[in-house]
Amino acid sequence: MTGRVVILAGSPSDDPWVDKIEKYLTDLGVDSVRRIASAHRVPEKALEILRHYDTDDVSTVFITVAGMSDALSGLSDANVASPVIACPPRSSEFAQLDVLSSLRTPPGVGPLVALEPANAALAAAKILGLQNPDARAAVIANQKARAQKVLDADRGPQT
Repeated sequence: MTGRVVILAGSPSDDPWVDKIEKYLTDLGVDSVRRIASAHRVPEKALEILRHYDTDDVSTVFITVAGMSDALSGLSDANVASPVIACPPRSSEFAQLDVLSSLRTPPGVGPLVALEPANAALAAAKILGLQNPDARAAVIANQKARAQKVLDADRGPQT
């Protein structure tokens, strides 16, 4: 498939969430790369990774995975021309209000936000599908399969 998704996590503790995103991307036939760099602890490394993958020769979508302040999503979006999807892991701390840092960003910094790993993967596939017929077909097949599951689960009156 043409195009790729770079999943950039803030720390190794994000691995279980990244695993979920990666599984959904694989199910959609989308190639992905996993990297780790903290916007707070190693911002220069994060920028180096972003610059490496934000090129004109391959369509790239970034999915950032970082909790708490989620500075990684804003840092990423402000420094690449490619789309960035923030998919912060769930946290019971702070009454789950730490997600607000993914939603409220300064002007000119506009990462998309998907709170579910499956939705982040689907959004990335849809973006790649704008230029890639295989990705678009995978999205359509996924939507049909999910719709069919609902129809199959209906136990209402049979006509």
